[in-house]
Amino acid sequence: MSNYKEAGVDIDKANNFVSSIKPYVKKTYNKNVLDYYGSFAAFYDLGFLKKYINPVLVTTTDGVGSKLKIAIMANKFDTIGIDLVAMNVNDLLVAGAKPLVFLDYIATGKLDVGQLTEVVKGIARGCEISNISLVGGETAELPSLYSDRDFDLAGFCAGVIERDKIINGSAVQKGDIVIGLSSTGFHSNGYALIRKILFEENNFDLNHRINENLVLQDILLEPTKIYTKAIEVLINNEIYPKSMAHITGGGFYDNIKRVVPDDVDIIINHDSWNRSVCYDFLIKYTHMSKRELYRVFNMGIGLTMIFDSKTFKKASELLNAAGETYFIIGDVVNGSGKVLIKGIDYK
Repeated sequence: MSNYKEAGVDIDKANNFVSSIKPYVKKTYNKNVLDYYGSFAAFYDLGFLKKYINPVLVTTTDGVGSKLKIAIMANKFDTIGIDLVAMNVNDLLVAGAKPLVFLDYIATGKLDVGQLTEVVKGIARGCEISNISLVGGETAELPSLYSDRDFDLAGFCAGVIERDKIINGSAVQKGDIVIGLSSTGFHSNGYALIRKILFEENNFDLNHRINENLVLQDILLEPTKIYTKAIEVLINNEIYPKSMAHITGGGFYDNIKRVVPDDVDIIINHDSWNRSVCYDFLIKYTHMSKRELYRVFNMGIGLTMIFDSKTFKKASELLNAAGETYFIIGDVVNGSGKVLIKGIDYK
């Protein structure tokens, strides 16, 4: 007689997994989480919304793409969960919203409790960095869709913002200043191309030494930076950028133009910041055009902000006091909604 376990789904192992992640999940709870652990839904007390006049719910969903392939190759799973949280939280932060709760979805061919516990520990760590609660999730064992070692991740984040405080870029105008906050490397975009360049075209392995302190695995699995601290220090002091962009897939060209009006152009000076070692290494082994590099990767800048000169002076003082690394990377001029990079598409 057939049973579910013989079909590839182990209910007992799934229950053991839930038990193993419980302490890491509960570390992210705050006073608003109603702890009905094991319930079919998550509960979050919204009493704090009384201080809002016109609260708006803000939501995001995202994954980490084929960076998962690197984690599987390296058999290292403790940071990929941080990436998952970062990709969602950063998208929410650039609207000026306050992140509140996070949920995850994990799909795998065969449930490996040790492996996925490490993943959830990383998710919980990302939530702690973001000051949000990991309130729920789903783990699906799907042997007919995934091989034993493969798995996929998706995340979901919800936050809140006062309606008249939403940052959408509509106020950006000629004369404004563009600043960039440093990335921690490749973050979670461009990995299909990275793997093609490094592993297929150049036959590197993960232990290839970059310098005396780094091997290739180190730079490829460096977790995506979460920008909660930098943005909260501004907004908590009533300093609001006119525009913010999370530099993900599409790089500078596609992301910044999403949050600026059609009557201005953004001029980026690509010599104005320190590029991380991972990009110097990648560029050494590829014949990609500069334009393609800046369209695919963050090139050392994970998030951009646009200010008028007066507000920037106050913002710079706060960012400096918080120890945040940023660079003045560009200007706003009259134009037609384009992003132009000096030396590539702008003289």
